[in-house]
Amino acid sequence: MTPLTRTTTPVPWPGWSRVRAAADPHRIGSGGSCSIRFVTPSDEDLLVSAPDIVAVYDALEEGRPIELRRDLRRRAGPGSPLRTADQLDAIAAAIASLVRDLPDGVLREPGGEADWNVAQTVGHVADSRAGLALAASLAATGRFPANAPAVVPGVPGAVDASRDAVLRRLETSRRVVTRAARSIAGHESDPCPLEHPLVGRLRCGEWLLFAGVHDLMHVAQLRAIAAARLPEVTA
Repeated sequence: MTPLTRTTTPVPWPGWSRVRAAADPHRIGSGGSCSIRFVTPSDEDLLVSAPDIVAVYDALEEGRPIELRRDLRRRAGPGSPLRTADQLDAIAAAIASLVRDLPDGVLREPGGEADWNVAQTVGHVADSRAGLALAASLAATGRFPANAPAVVPGVPGAVDASRDAVLRRLETSRRVVTRAARSIAGHESDPCPLEHPLVGRLRCGEWLLFAGVHDLMHVAQLRAIAAARLPEVTA
């Protein structure tokens, strides 16, 4: 992986360096890389079931800001929302499978993000993907509230959420994404007023796809946890 260096290269959004650092798999634990492609065989499926999202994530992980912006715009253009929703659903299914397979008690262990536990990390993923998709759909249908508060990044899920509660939140997010994609269709290139302190502003279709990129940032963390706790699965 090429490390991010200080250059005059244009960056895709104001908080590029912080988002880029969050996607660096080498920052998680001491077990080395936890690339979403090589931790478990099931992750190979994401290359097939979520190729657009994986491509944009790879540009982020590898520190290629120009390619990231170009890929995001190209892959989130006209005709993309339903395809993106299918890819988001595949990622959610992978996360749900991981949650089901983790041993009892692991939900209360460190979740790879700040001081969150695993339940908080997965809850954050579910809420974020639903929130980004909903915001994009509201903008696409002209219903984005004029007084919407600024996005607050890094909000964890419930600290004491049970396995069933976490899975329900993921399932809810899948329904939200499916409905949102239908609203965004035909409005993929419309601007979205959503202002993110790290990402800035994106178009409606781009926010839907970026929700999946954010998912994969945390899939990398969760896969590293699974690799440590379930070596027989990842061998």
